[in-house]
Amino acid sequence: MTSFNSTLENDRSKLPPLEVWAGVECTVNRVGDEYFDQLERNGHATRLDDLDLFAELGIKAIRYPVLWERTAPNGLENADWSWADERLGRLRELGINPIVGLVHHGSGPRHTSLIDPEFPEKLALYARAVAERYPWVTHYTPVNEPLTTARFSGMYGHWYPHGTDGLTFGRALLGECRGVALSMQAIREVNPNAQLVQTDDLGKIYSTPKLAYQAEFENERRWLTFDLLCGRITPTHPMWRYLHKCGISEAELDWFVENPCPPDIIGINHYLTSDRFLDERMERYPTSSHGGNGRHEYADIEAVRVCAEGAAGPRNLLLEAWERYKLPIAITEAHLHCTREEQLRWLYEVWSAALQLRAQGVDVRAVTAWSLLGTYDWNSLVTRWVGYYESGVFDLRSSRPRPTAIAKMIRDLSAGRKPDHPLLDTPGWWHRQERLLYPAVSCLKESSGQPGVGGEMTPSSSPSPLAIVGARGTLGRAFARLCEVRGISYRLLTRQEMDIADPASVDAVLAELKPWAVVNAAGYVRVDDAEREPHVCLRVNAEGPAILAAACAQHNVGLLTFSSDLVFDGAVFNPYIESDTVAPLNVYGCSKALAEKLVLKVNPASLIIRTSAFFGPWDDYNFVTIALRQLSAGNSFVAAEDGIVSPTYVPDLVHTSLDLLIDGESGLWHLANKGAITWADLARLAAKTAGFNPSNVIALPTRELGLTAKRPTYSVLGTNRGELMSSLDSAMSRYFDECQRF
Repeated sequence: MTSFNSTLENDRSKLPPLEVWAGVECTVNRVGDEYFDQLERNGHATRLDDLDLFAELGIKAIRYPVLWERTAPNGLENADWSWADERLGRLRELGINPIVGLVHHGSGPRHTSLIDPEFPEKLALYARAVAERYPWVTHYTPVNEPLTTARFSGMYGHWYPHGTDGLTFGRALLGECRGVALSMQAIREVNPNAQLVQTDDLGKIYSTPKLAYQAEFENERRWLTFDLLCGRITPTHPMWRYLHKCGISEAELDWFVENPCPPDIIGINHYLTSDRFLDERMERYPTSSHGGNGRHEYADIEAVRVCAEGAAGPRNLLLEAWERYKLPIAITEAHLHCTREEQLRWLYEVWSAALQLRAQGVDVRAVTAWSLLGTYDWNSLVTRWVGYYESGVFDLRSSRPRPTAIAKMIRDLSAGRKPDHPLLDTPGWWHRQERLLYPAVSCLKESSGQPGVGGEMTPSSSPSPLAIVGARGTLGRAFARLCEVRGISYRLLTRQEMDIADPASVDAVLAELKPWAVVNAAGYVRVDDAEREPHVCLRVNAEGPAILAAACAQHNVGLLTFSSDLVFDGAVFNPYIESDTVAPLNVYGCSKALAEKLVLKVNPASLIIRTSAFFGPWDDYNFVTIALRQLSAGNSFVAAEDGIVSPTYVPDLVHTSLDLLIDGESGLWHLANKGAITWADLARLAAKTAGFNPSNVIALPTRELGLTAKRPTYSVLGTNRGELMSSLDSAMSRYFDECQRF
């Protein structure tokens, strides 16, 4: 049988098969006197068995750190090779080729820096030591992204040595590139066949006609890493004069002409936000985007948010690099911080672009899934540690790295199978109209015909929908709203359209719609009324989900359904986890506990999410909204002082539930925002955040509230499967932000 990959290969090109590589975000950067180490943050520094998880993906190679700052912070004579010995040895056993990185956005140990005149020679000594210790290693990236690192360290002042001038930038860039060349010389004296995989970001710049000169300059500057290493910076090169103006001598530039070190593989690290648009009409854009070059002031905006035609995209960048150098190319980073389906769409688009170019004879060797373990605090360019986590191929918020839907895609691509997730049929947000946050500008026109702009994409066919049961409920409407935002085709169903307690109704709808999954957001939610009509509650909350689960199993359709913290009796005062024994105190809780049992019995692949104490910005009847409505009118608000819960912000719940459903997760999960609070204190927190007087909240014991159904005094949800939800304080802040927009 012909594989998916080979059917798109051009037999005449005689190219080796397109490979799937992977990478671990391993930045060790310095800010002031503090080093920020991603390997410590993501835990890979102490988890050897991560490598076995990586091997299960079927990857051929991995960008892997043997970083100077970590291995020899106090000089080569005091180097500790134990970590690298163990991990490189294990990679060798697993048959994964390491592409060894020596400096990753770093500036070296404390005894040097990017502007140290001896930085290149010091790095080369370390590189030789690495090659001598691991002579079997064949691929190296001595310095990751020299140009990007020089900009962040020498031009923008983000990282050490915090320069903000042309000379520091130029010194840092040339020091890094000279370090690459000298390192490869040293490595090849040990292993003559060693190959250089040189990475950098090639983000493209667009502009208005007035700023075309700035765009042209930056679009030439983006090639500096590769042009220096290829020995192209001569007096006729457009950047020669600029580097001289920065303070770089002719002799320093001549050195690269005399000692060329062209990459064996050009590695392009491509991010959606790398492509920029420059516009002097600053009133159109937020002040945070305002800047200038001394000649003109302008806004610097992500091109994808303003260019009518879309951003350049991976295909055009790869083609530009190929036409400029005619050297083998790889995408060495392809990461998107977004919802799960958008991460899938982005990686698959990059892969498809590589295949299309190979069919035209372009020597694209690999696409790298980056980052395997996600990243920390890159939203602040790693200038501070606040713990902002972006998941990747694996999600680290579980007790061990949890494979996401991206992992399955990588396994498919590695095995030559075409990924089949139905959400791939919809274009990513960067191709949809909602990407435009500012007045659309034709970048082709404004930029005087600069080539390489992409275009909008439309689905090739009608995507398989997500069926959402519960059209009139808070949760069902929230799912529909956020599916719209995420580009997930859906069908919102009323009980009249599909009665989940009627097997014939369920079967008919599943046969007609052919959904890829069903979200059961319907249910009987009147906890006190359930005591008076238990049979109705049990039919809707237990019998219906069981019937739906059986039908989904028969049709091979995924199922997400919801349970409650009220399956517990509150006899403990530690957060309940998924494996704790249920013991409901009321009819509603009994109906949910029975539903869990029945659903998992008939369809073990079902995903059941227990949650608690909804609040959200899009309905008028949740606890927080009702409390604020009363308080804003000058009324008092009564709430229980002794019932401790873990409130759940509905948008967080929906987003996280969708991610888990897309990942193919099953069984019981607890999802609630992190925090334990009484109902009365929740009302006070909302009042304080809204600027109302929290003393107008009257706290009473639950027994004095006149409730029919018995409630547990403690029903806080913890988890042993993964803490995927933000803190309650964060959720409350975003609730108010959304209410103001809504």
